[in-house]
Parts: sequence; C-alpha cells; structure tokens
Amino acid sequence: MTVLLLDIEGTVCPLAFVHEVMFPFARARLDAWVAAHPDDPDVAAVRAEGGPDVAATLHAWMDADRKHTALKAIQGLIWRDGFESGTLVAPLYPDVRPTIAAWRAAGARVAIYSSGSAEAQRLLFGHTTEGSLLPQLDAFFDTTVGAKREPGAYSAIAAALAVAPGDVCFCSDIAAEIDAAVAAGMRGVWITRGAPGGEDVLPLPG
Repeated sequence: MTVLLLDIEGTVCPLAFVHEVMFPFARARLDAWVAAHPDDPDVAAVRAEGGPDVAATLHAWMDADRKHTALKAIQGLIWRDGFESGTLVAPLYPDVRPTIAAWRAAGARVAIYSSGSAEAQRLLFGHTTEGSLLPQLDAFFDTTVGAKREPGAYSAIAAALAVAPGDVCFCSDIAAEIDAAVAAGMRGVWITRGAPGGEDVLPLPG
C-alpha cells in the first residue's frame, strides 16, 4: 500500500465533536454569515437551488444532514474563525498520530477524504489536541470528487494521487463507504472503535 486514505468523523475524531461541537457552532453563526456574504458564490449556489431564503435552506439541509458541497463550504468558512481563534480544537483518537507517522515512515502518503470541505479538513487537522498534523498529510478530498458511497469517487481519488486503486487503503466508520472503496479496487478497513464488526484502531502498514 502506498497511500493511507482516512475518513474523519468516527474514524480519526469522535463523532461527538463534529455533531455536538462543530455543527452547533456553525448553526449558531449561519444566519449572520449569510447576511454578511450575499454575493458569495456558495450562497448563490444555495439560492439557485433552494430559493431566496438562503439561511432557511441551509438550516433545512443541516437538519437533513445533506452533504451539499455549498453547505460544506460555508460551514468550513465559519469553522475557520472558530479554529483560528482557539475556540475549536479537534480531539483525535490516541492511535491516529502514531499510525500516520508509521505509514509515512514506511514511505506511504496519507490523504483525507471527508464530506466536509477540504478547507474544513485542513482547519481541523491544523488545530488538534495533538498539535498540527498538516505536515504529515499529503492531500485532501471532499465531495467535489463524488459521493462517498459511490465507487467512482474512489477511482477519481486514485487517479488524482496517480496510483492504482489497489495501492490505497481506505479507513472509515461507515460500512457503505468501505463497500464503495472496495468496489473501486481499494483495500477497505471498517473502523468501529469498539463496536462489533470492525476494527478498534487504524491499521499499521505492512
């Protein structure tokens, strides 16, 4: 394996931080952000699809946990203020940093694939309880490459990394995402953090 590809929530970072800290942080500031950025291209994209009340559309999409690219981009911009101010600090599972170090020591690259925007991913990994992991991460992929439960997204990621799908090990807490990665030819490891059916920790190289 030459690339370790990681999901974020439930895989390297507890779900509770994303759903109980990051999402409420963005929701509380959403209306003010939209009002202050009426000409932002992501606001325009939401308006074109959901109608003139952009904030209401975004709240509805958040309620439905919709993985819309414009929503994720706007959330990422709001989270930037939180991370850069120190209000938001991402907790990582204890195996994450040493596992990433082990893969890199073995000569592998490490990349991230999450439904959150690439900008939000960089913010999270740049502000963790273990310090910044950005120097150890080689690439960030979001839903602009495709949906996480579609094999085509994983084929696109392999192509972007210039490797064969079989040279990528994808780790996620969602079984359907693992199935899609495997269908694209990747190795998949289902991370369940103590729940039955999957692995408790990230795999080591070799």
